[in-house]
Amino acid sequence: MRITDRKYIDIYNQSIGHEIPILIQSFDFSESKGGFDYLTKSSAVFSSNIEGNSIDLNSYMNYELNKDKFKIGKEIEEIEDLIEAYGFAQNITLNEANLLTCHKIFSKTLLIKSKRGKYRIEQVGVFGKSGLTYMAVEPEFVVKEMQTFFQDVQELLSSKLTEIEVFYFASLIHLRFAQIHPFRDGNGRAARLLEKWFIAEKLGRDFWKIPSEEYYKTNQSRYYETINLGVNFYELNHDKSIGFLEMLPNCLR
Repeated sequence: MRITDRKYIDIYNQSIGHEIPILIQSFDFSESKGGFDYLTKSSAVFSSNIEGNSIDLNSYMNYELNKDKFKIGKEIEEIEDLIEAYGFAQNITLNEANLLTCHKIFSKTLLIKSKRGKYRIEQVGVFGKSGLTYMAVEPEFVVKEMQTFFQDVQELLSSKLTEIEVFYFASLIHLRFAQIHPFRDGNGRAARLLEKWFIAEKLGRDFWKIPSEEYYKTNQSRYYETINLGVNFYELNHDKSIGFLEMLPNCLR
């Protein structure tokens, strides 16, 4: 499946797409929910939490207020690196080179130096409590898949899209990136960052404020359930993708 595929757009419109303009109109983009920097930190914390980081938002913000009284551990560093990556993305164009730079920034605690900001050369799988749940594409095909992926991203960025289409394609970007799993580690963080980055490029800087990462964390079981469309890269049933595509707009409620 290509991320430019419109196969499910009609079903998406009937399911939730028609609500998106209203949800955007009613969403509070003011500073009442916290300033831009605070919401960026919130995004990084929740995205890290999805990957098992135990530092919640309240604990992280209290650390920010009293840094001299806290011992900086790996989990704090992990969040701060991701905050830095979000900050980088918020001030630069979305493209492949800049995504790789983001990965290099936020993977400092995740990977050895030679693996940061570079596509994997190893086979990787996704494992759950019961064992292997998904096997990603072989490493020798990663570069080709990512070239196609970013060709499609650039096509979408240069196309005139409605708000409904922006959210639809943003979710497809998230989904397809996770399926390719191009990095040795940090794929989930990168996929969620990419999704929001694309929306902000198309609809404006304020859309970095939407709480997508928080919504995915709050609904983590459904997030994992709906993103899983098959046991490996070659046996994906995209006809089941509508459940995942519905999640992103719901973060606006």
